[in-house]
Amino acid sequence: MFDDSGMAADAKLELKGVTSGYGPVAIVKELSLSIRRGEIFALMGKNGMGKTTLLKTILGLVAARGGDIRLDGASIVGASPKALVSAGVGYAPQEQPLFQDLSIRDNLRLAVHSDKELAGALERVFGHFPFLRDRLAQKAGTLSGGEQKMLIMARALMLGPDLLLIDEISEGLQPTVIARIAEALRAERETNGTTILLVEQNLNFALDIADRWAVLKLGEIDDSGETGPDSRARVLEHLKI
Repeated sequence: MFDDSGMAADAKLELKGVTSGYGPVAIVKELSLSIRRGEIFALMGKNGMGKTTLLKTILGLVAARGGDIRLDGASIVGASPKALVSAGVGYAPQEQPLFQDLSIRDNLRLAVHSDKELAGALERVFGHFPFLRDRLAQKAGTLSGGEQKMLIMARALMLGPDLLLIDEISEGLQPTVIARIAEALRAERETNGTTILLVEQNLNFALDIADRWAVLKLGEIDDSGETGPDSRARVLEHLKI
């Protein structure tokens, strides 16, 4: 079903012919993609294929040169990252975005609009990552790599986003930490209806939690489908050197 704008009626996020890049180079090329409300969508591909650039384009960190990006039916092209956060978009970037010399509490506090929201938001993420509760005063830079990734994920979840964009969160993590993050994402989707766009190279993690998937190659969708028994083989075929 489609609405009058031509957007799928059940779409949370839709990209139509989106092109973006850096300088004269187009990294994302006329890409079209629709993500349904409340689903987990995995976007995979080798390094340098445009996955992170696509997320940054959605967030307005990289300007779209062409096409349209719609959130709940409304175009967000040209919207600031701050406006998108206010509209319910969360982001867990691949780069370690933590303030190493600040406490866990202060890193999490940066995610909320005011201190009035802090206590409730903290309780929200303690449910996913209980170790944070007793270590709020600890400096973020003293955490292990896995703990820092969980803190990044917790900060993205502080305001209960309607749409969550995640970039390579499982990179370098032990299986137990990956399992904890997967559990948190499933819970957010089931409890709050959160829509999740997950950029990943860990196929087991991505295909285990995703409803649908796509492979990005040189800025274009090379293949896509519903997650099923043949998904891993199909994705691996596209990731061959």
